[in-house]
Amino acid sequence: MSNMSQRQEKILRAVVEEYAEVASPVGSQLLAKIFDVSSATIRSEMAELEKLGYIKQPHTSAGRIPTDKGYRYYVNQTAEADEKPRATGGTRALTARIGQGSVPEQTIKNTVDTLVELTQNLGVATIGNQVYMSGLSNLFGQPEFINSQQVKEVAKLLDNLEPWLREAAPNKPLSVYIGKENPIGRTAGCSLIISKFRSPYSDKSFIGVLGPTRQSYKEVMNLVENAGQMLEDALYA
Repeated sequence: MSNMSQRQEKILRAVVEEYAEVASPVGSQLLAKIFDVSSATIRSEMAELEKLGYIKQPHTSAGRIPTDKGYRYYVNQTAEADEKPRATGGTRALTARIGQGSVPEQTIKNTVDTLVELTQNLGVATIGNQVYMSGLSNLFGQPEFINSQQVKEVAKLLDNLEPWLREAAPNKPLSVYIGKENPIGRTAGCSLIISKFRSPYSDKSFIGVLGPTRQSYKEVMNLVENAGQMLEDALYA
């Protein structure tokens, strides 16, 4: 159980969401405006969150960014709050594109390509024993991946993704692996968000996205879960 107060929970949520939006560390002044309290109040709450290991201060900045632990807390809260995937503009775009594939392989590829456009992440899906990938330039275009060592780690993760998925076969409709939770490329600073679906190739087919840990999780989790469900419906319609 977390020993976080309600206000700290809200501040952590704001740090995650603001950082996803602007890609630079979130300062106390911005949060003071959002919550309409003094910067000093925010600073002491942030110091507490930092002590608990949910946020950290990058050495060159006065602002804070979430840690893997902070993201995990946020993702768990999001998953609990949103029992059912929601229909959004993005899910409507998915519906339109999924229907355009004439063969299963094309249907799956269309869905991945649409996820890439909607999330600005790398999209992946298993088609038989292959992994179809799209959007590499999106992934490496993110400000996080300027560092070549990190890019190597991401590449390692991608190289091993297919055998790992086959072996681990995550069983939930939606699985989220954040940063160090990834089985390979643990220091890549990536999150893998995947959905399991049934396809003519395998009952354990997967579709999802890989992007930096700095994500709009709520939106992306919703899109990926919807993609898995819609694909299965389309393939067995």
